[in-house]
Amino acid sequence: MKDTNLDIRRKGRAWNGDEAVPRIRAFPARAEMIDGKFFWTEEERLAALGMLLENVGIDKAVRLGDPQPWKEAIAALEGK
Repeated sequence: MKDTNLDIRRKGRAWNGDEAVPRIRAFPARAEMIDGKFFWTEEERLAALGMLLENVGIDKAVRLGDPQPWKEAIAALEGK
């Protein structure tokens, strides 16, 4: 699943009928840990994270852990 197909919003949301089937098919089949990381590839990890962020929303995600790295990542994205 390409990240451009994701619709991540501030508030979490349920998938509509057109989104649900492709997303469940794209989600890694089962959670395995390889060398201390979930799933086999970075692509699988990003797909899973993106789909979870669609359901949970950014507002809740940024409350996980220290907020400073989130701020730094946004500043780097904006080129500051």
